Amino acid sequence: MSRKNSNKGNGKSKKGTTILIIVLAIVVIIAGVLAVMKFMNKGTTEVVAEEQKEQEPVKKLQIVDEDSTSRPYAVMINNNHEAWPQCGLQDAYLVYEIITEGGITRMMALFKDADTAKIGSIRSARHYFLDYVQENDAIFIHWGGSDRAYSEISSRGINDLDGIALEGSVFFRDKTLKRDLEHTGFTSIENVKEYAENKGYTRDTKNDLLLNYSVDEIDLSTIENAEIANNITIKYSDYHTTSYEYDEENKVYLRSMSGQKNVDLVTGEQYTAKNIITYKVKNYSFDSYGRQELENIGSGTGYYITDGYAIPITWEKQSHAGQTVYKYENGEEIDVNDGNTFIQICPVNGNITIAE
Repeated sequence: MSRKNSNKGNGKSKKGTTILIIVLAIVVIIAGVLAVMKFMNKGTTEVVAEEQKEQEPVKKLQIVDEDSTSRPYAVMINNNHEAWPQCGLQDAYLVYEIITEGGITRMMALFKDADTAKIGSIRSARHYFLDYVQENDAIFIHWGGSDRAYSEISSRGINDLDGIALEGSVFFRDKTLKRDLEHTGFTSIENVKEYAENKGYTRDTKNDLLLNYSVDEIDLSTIENAEIANNITIKYSDYHTTSYEYDEENKVYLRSMSGQKNVDLVTGEQYTAKNIITYKVKNYSFDSYGRQELENIGSGTGYYITDGYAIPITWEKQSHAGQTVYKYENGEEIDVNDGNTFIQICPVNGNITIAE
């Protein structure tokens, strides 16, 4: 009896051992499968991550298309106070402001691959603006001009469209405006593009862009001699002053002129600048009308301003058609932030003030 019970216990023990071995084997198999799955998932995750990295879009400039070879249009913009507000400047990637006779300034706005429907009002040409037409290899848009400007447009071989000859086709009057007729001339990119093509003007350029743009935000505060620049005032004459106030939230400068916000005729929105380049150049009258000469061939000092800071820079222009080169104090050519730029060329007897 006791032997029988003993044998029965041994059978149960062997059976229990077998079950334990099976369970352990299953656990080992499951652990192995999980390890393999983890390894495979890790490999898959790394592959997916690498593929996603490869698929991330490369940063590209927003202000201009670097791959575009099309020439810009340089449009003379009226800045007589009686001609305010202007129209279309929000689409210009580059704007020059320079003194003319009577202490009045004019602006020249450059448009590249834009489709702006109304630009102006458009004003007559002055010969020194042609230097900045040529340094950008632009097609020049103006409404009339001084004798010297007409002469140099011809002698320099500049491609231009003139409102005097093309009123009613390329250029149009907005007679709904309550201002003198001379301040009512406008055009559109569609109009000038179509007529320039009909004239056979070369559409492609081999020129590099005037400025070096950075897709990554530039921090001027880390550069030697940087100063806080929240308020910029550029006095051209007793008649005209251009000023900027920094908008920290949007990282742009709000533009005003002679105490009034510089707003757009169509949108009513205040113009802004991402970048400001400003420097002084000697000017003087050369005829009985008080028309100006600009001594802009040579070099000097100025400021580059963006994102609430200003740094000293140098400028150099070796010829009328050659590009102006802007450099840091260490001699390296400057980079500018992705955005529009106003180049403010101020008389030597004017005043540039940078303040917090």
